[in-house]
Amino acid sequence: MAQGFLDAWALVFSFDVDLYEIIFLSLRVTISAVIIAALIGLPLGAWLAVNRFYLRRYVIAVLNALMGLPPVVVGLFVYMLLSRSGPLGGFGLLFSPGAMIIAQVIIITPLIASLSHQTIRDLWAEYHDLLISMNTTRAQRIMALLWDGRRALLTATLAGLGRAIGEVGAIMIVGGNIEHSTRVLTTAIALETGKGNFAFAMGLGLVLIALAIIINLMIHMIGKTERAGTW
Repeated sequence: MAQGFLDAWALVFSFDVDLYEIIFLSLRVTISAVIIAALIGLPLGAWLAVNRFYLRRYVIAVLNALMGLPPVVVGLFVYMLLSRSGPLGGFGLLFSPGAMIIAQVIIITPLIASLSHQTIRDLWAEYHDLLISMNTTRAQRIMALLWDGRRALLTATLAGLGRAIGEVGAIMIVGGNIEHSTRVLTTAIALETGKGNFAFAMGLGLVLIALAIIINLMIHMIGKTERAGTW
């Protein structure tokens, strides 16, 4: 075990080409997915908080339920969409980073939207009378609330990043874990462990743990800043 840790750290600090290729691909896929999911989820959550319509409560309940979507089910759904016999098969996205991004967007968008809805709902209750008295449009209200709640919304986005970076099921299905193409941290760990290459797998695991710690520290720091009332 001790030798495995030493070998893993040696790989990390020797800037092993294969290791860092996997790391950079993981970050590219995950960050791209989080940006897209935030562009969808944040306005969606704000829109649900500001607007009142029939079946609104049921829509919110479904959105909250989708936070627990099983990743393998999402992977299967995206696989069926992007396969040659699927409706989007002509784009040739299956077993590519694009397919992995699509799967992650589907997984984390409900999480970001639900958390942002909770934040904007509280802000809307606080600023409702003020924004109504100023004759603002719905779009202006949403933009104002998104800006005022930016710290909490950034925390929600980081929560999506934390979930996406450790995802393996859907990524394995739609990406195929192809070397130099779709192999990311989580799928590479599973593969290298199965091959008995524990040093390489542990090196990847150390990087994944480090990223998870960094994300959680950022969430903690943002939350602490918000409670202190400073920006």
